[in-house]
Amino acid sequence: MRTILVTGAAGFIGSNFVRMLAKRGDKARLIAFDKLTYAGNLANIKDLLGDQVIFVKGDICDPAAVQKVFDEYGVKEVVHFAAESHVDRSILGSGPFVMTNVIGTQVLLDVAKAKGRGDIPLRQHG
Repeated sequence: MRTILVTGAAGFIGSNFVRMLAKRGDKARLIAFDKLTYAGNLANIKDLLGDQVIFVKGDICDPAAVQKVFDEYGVKEVVHFAAESHVDRSILGSGPFVMTNVIGTQVLLDVAKAKGRGDIPLRQHG
């Protein structure tokens, strides 16, 4: 069975992507990974949770959390939507944007590489 890790899955774009995949009849298992910050709301995907859509609360900047998801669910594909998206917040401080948008992406790539899955497609959107 295909296992797709969707980061930022409780945000606006990520939740709509998860909803689209779940409703189109694809038999892939979807691991909805989200930190549930100001931009993520579990209510966006709560009605989809079950055998096909599994929610995991976590931070893409945390290598141990990302590695655990890869190990536990046998992730084969990654679709990356997790991001600090409210640009006006970056005016007050750019640190969280760099951490999530740059370092978080690096963590995903590093974990995939360490798992010997250099062939895992990483699709970043947003």
